[in-house]
Amino acid sequence: MALVAAAALACTALTPAMADDYPADDVKVMQGFKAGGGSDALAQLVQPYLAKELGVNFVNEYIPGATGAIAWTRLAKQTKPDGATISITNTPMLTTNYIMNPSITYTIDEITPIANIVTDPGIAVVAKDSPFDTFEDFVNAAKENPGTVTVGNSGVGGDDYFTSLQFEKESGVKLQKVPFQGDGPSWTAAMAGKIDASFTNVGVSFPQIKEGNLKALAVFSEERLPDLPDVPTAKELGYNLVAGSSRGYSGPADFPAEARQQMIDAMQRVVDNPDFQKAAAERAMNIDFISGDAYAEMLRTQEGQYKEIWAEIKDEVQAQ
Repeated sequence: MALVAAAALACTALTPAMADDYPADDVKVMQGFKAGGGSDALAQLVQPYLAKELGVNFVNEYIPGATGAIAWTRLAKQTKPDGATISITNTPMLTTNYIMNPSITYTIDEITPIANIVTDPGIAVVAKDSPFDTFEDFVNAAKENPGTVTVGNSGVGGDDYFTSLQFEKESGVKLQKVPFQGDGPSWTAAMAGKIDASFTNVGVSFPQIKEGNLKALAVFSEERLPDLPDVPTAKELGYNLVAGSSRGYSGPADFPAEARQQMIDAMQRVVDNPDFQKAAAERAMNIDFISGDAYAEMLRTQEGQYKEIWAEIKDEVQAQ
C-alpha cells in the first residue's frame, strides 16, 4: 500500500493564551480522512480550546485513504516520538483496518493513546427531496430492489461500513455499499442525490439536518437523541443495531510520558469548560472523555470485539 498521499495543510493559527513547557511550539495533527468529516469536525471543535490551554499552535494535515490506514501507518512507523506530531484516532477503523486487511501492518501496540474526546452515534440520512420519508420506506425499497439501493459509508472497515453489514444481517436486505474517503464526502453525496442514503454520524451531519438539507431516518443509538427527538432509533423499529464512532487523539509509540500527561491534563480542562460543552452541544457532539491507559484499554477491548465480528462475517463478505 502506497504510503505517499497528497496532504492539504490547514493551520489553526492561534496565539497561545498561556505559557507552557510543552516540548513543541507547533503540533501537527494528522487526519486520515478528507476535510469535512468526523475527524475534521473534532479538530475544529477541540483544537482552538486546546491551543489556548496547552500554549501551542496546531497544524492539521489531511492524509485521506484506506480508511485512515495511510495516516496511522505513518504515525506508527514513521513519526518521531518527540511530542510534535499526534493523530486523530477513530474507532472502529483504527483496528478494523488491520483486522480485515493483512497488508496493513500497524497495530494499536505501536501507538500511544492519549484520550478519546467524543463518541458519535450512527445515523441514516437522505436528501431533503428523497422519496424516503421514513426508515421503513428505505427498508422496503431495499427489499423490493435487492442490491440496487445505494448507501454511502466513510470507507471499507469503518463504523458506517460495519453498520451496513450488521443492518443487512438484521433486515435480510442487500444494499449497494458505496465507500468514500470519510464521512463528509458520504453525506455530501446523499445530500446531492448522487446516492440514495448515507450511513454516517450524527455530529458530522447534524448541521445539515438542522438546516433541512438532509432528512434523518433513524439513529443507531440505544435511545432517541435529545437533539433529534423525532427521529426513531433502529432498535425501536425492530432492528438490533447500535453503532457509531469514537474519536480521540494518539501519538506514536514511545511518546514522551510528560508530554502525554500535559496533553491529557489540557484536554481535561477543555472538556470541563462550559463554553466548550456548549459548542459541542450545538454540534450534537457527545463528549465521552476517556484518557490515558483507560483509552488504551478501550481500544484493546474494541479490537477483540471486532475480531470476533469479522470472524463471523468474513467468508460472506469476501464472497460478495
